[in-house]
Amino acid sequence: MVKPYRSCYVLSTMKRRASRRKFGAQQKDRIFLAVLPDAETASRIHALAETLKTQNKLEGTQILPEHLHITLFHLGDWASLPDDIVARGKGAAAEVALAPFEITCARVESFRNSTGVYPFVLLPEPKPLLPLHDALGAALTRQGLGGATRGEFKPHVTLLRDTTRIKPLKVEPIMWTVREIVLVHSLLGKTTHIHLGRWELK
Repeated sequence: MVKPYRSCYVLSTMKRRASRRKFGAQQKDRIFLAVLPDAETASRIHALAETLKTQNKLEGTQILPEHLHITLFHLGDWASLPDDIVARGKGAAAEVALAPFEITCARVESFRNSTGVYPFVLLPEPKPLLPLHDALGAALTRQGLGGATRGEFKPHVTLLRDTTRIKPLKVEPIMWTVREIVLVHSLLGKTTHIHLGRWELK
């Protein structure tokens, strides 16, 4: 059984973790809730990324097909896997009661940042994702992880990262049906994703 945190501690901790995206030696474990394309769609997205990489003379390493995802909520970067946060994330995902829905991705662009290495991303139409995002955000708040829900939701699939910045481009639409929420444990710097739980939409 998970011992309850004091709300102020959880909110401040999650706010601090969520804002610290650069990782170092002490940050080894990233946790996030996401939706993933099915294997066939992931292959199509990966192939699109390869074509765009060639066309735009990009040199960044492509994200592996099995790692392609849309992050719903980032639950922090940690020095070791925090069992309490994992349990609360699982509890929130289990609360969501929504039917599967379809999303369409028809644009790509490079996100701006201050590092000089720009995420090159595939952008879905955000509106279909909002009910899921809102429901999961409310569930996280009930679980004591409301700090993780702060900030603007910009749904995207990262394809690669590169020092060249690409302006927005339209692409042939890629559609897939979102059927589940996945809690992902990313081992930072090791190109490894571990799925800690999956919750079917129905």
